[in-house]
Amino acid sequence: MSKTAENEARPDPVEDDDEPDEWDQRIFSTGCADENTSLNDCFREKKDWRACKDEMEAFKQCWKRQDNDVRTSSKDV
Repeated sequence: MSKTAENEARPDPVEDDDEPDEWDQRIFSTGCADENTSLNDCFREKKDWRACKDEMEAFKQCWKRQDNDVRTSSKDV
């Protein structure tokens, strides 16, 4: 195989970017990134939000402690 053909056959290397993207920055700015991660991990593992009530409550309490309900104009129903 020629050098040119060999290079064309290889896929582009995946860029390993550990910098937080815009979504991550938004989550971090809430002050509840750890609670968000726990909630997402629970759902990923159990595939049922109802099985993650404790994690959801921890996230809600963090959200309120950080005054994110005021910042985002969310309302309790």
